[in-house]
Amino acid sequence: MTVFPRPKSENMDISKFVQPWKLDQREVYVLKNANLVNSVDGTISQGTTIALSGGKILFVEPSGSPKEKQLTVSPSKVINLDGKYVCPGLIDCHVHIAVTPGEATLSSYANMTETKSLIRQPSVLKAMLERGFTTVRDCGGASLAMKEAVEEGIHPGPRLFISGKALSQTGGHGDMRGRHDTMPCCGGDVSGISRIVDGVPECLRVARDELRQGADFIKIMGGGGAASPTDRIDQLQFSDEEIRAIVTAATNAKTYVSSHCYTTEAVRQAIDQGVRAIEHGNMIDLATAKLMVEKGVFLTPTLVTHFVSKELHFLSTEGEAKVTEVLERGLATLKMATEVGVKVCFGTDLLGPTHYAQTKEFAIRSQVQTPLQVLQSATINAAKLLNKEDALGQVKEGFLADLLILAKNPLEDITIFDTSDETILAVFKDGRVMKSNMSELK
Repeated sequence: MTVFPRPKSENMDISKFVQPWKLDQREVYVLKNANLVNSVDGTISQGTTIALSGGKILFVEPSGSPKEKQLTVSPSKVINLDGKYVCPGLIDCHVHIAVTPGEATLSSYANMTETKSLIRQPSVLKAMLERGFTTVRDCGGASLAMKEAVEEGIHPGPRLFISGKALSQTGGHGDMRGRHDTMPCCGGDVSGISRIVDGVPECLRVARDELRQGADFIKIMGGGGAASPTDRIDQLQFSDEEIRAIVTAATNAKTYVSSHCYTTEAVRQAIDQGVRAIEHGNMIDLATAKLMVEKGVFLTPTLVTHFVSKELHFLSTEGEAKVTEVLERGLATLKMATEVGVKVCFGTDLLGPTHYAQTKEFAIRSQVQTPLQVLQSATINAAKLLNKEDALGQVKEGFLADLLILAKNPLEDITIFDTSDETILAVFKDGRVMKSNMSELK
């Protein structure tokens, strides 16, 4: 008879077996002699020391300060950044990580299972993080399971804020069935990013269900879109009563609703029913932009997706025609919204093989915004939309230690982020080195 030795368990740390992927304790880092980019006022503080501890920014002081001298830290964790720049980690406020690369056209995704998508998502997240995006806001498709996997360190990726599945009416922007498809789907999923809901009771129930499943906010399809096969760009979607019901569910849960819409009519309907954030908004007029300022409503334009989807012929012929329509207005609307003071956030809305173009949004926006305005859209404005303005968007004492080490000054040329392999020397998220091209920082 074989006798197995009994393990000595009296001093055993079982936690490492419960979560074998658990991340090691964070190191203390001292980044000295840096040129610090202030995302609030656009100034550069030369000769700055930034100390990181426990995932947060311990202090920001002039190099050689008493605080720096009093800090005990391993010499290998003291990094001289003379001639280099430090800015906050970037935030993309409109992504869809569930629509992963793997197919050449949107129509090919009809047979994409959620399991296959989930397996591919870590590669999408890792690439986003290496481009400098330490936080992303997913507007349809990301699951709580993937959000938790990133938080626990199973997969490297940006911090996730998720809407769960976006809510769409039958025949709306989230209904990907063609006109000859008669399969009923009310109350269920019809794509990897959306659920179909009709009527006030169903809107309430499904909004509450998304919140139950871990949604940080609720996303609705409040108007027509380019990718959906049976709706017009200028179409209103959902009744006032349905939108109010969804807003009520979100407000009761101490969160908010964001609406996909392009036109003045759709945006005004959303604002009138209590929606807090607008996705896209390419075709709004000046009066509506001013109303957004008055009501404190956020705007997240997503211009790059229209350019690259058309360039790669990712959409159908009908979809490309709709993209052309919204493309013509996008830059002019961004310029107008910026000038009147709308809180503009950075977003990309890229799908499938187009994810690679995430940083090209910087160059597009730079045609009508200053480098500081573009940077603010991806830092302090985005943090406010996420209700995390006290933790994200700035390199500041007490904030989360999400920051980038750069070879060049982004306030001189914001398009440097589009050459991230050369320009982004290192990425810190939660005080950990997630990417480094610096031999002294690994």
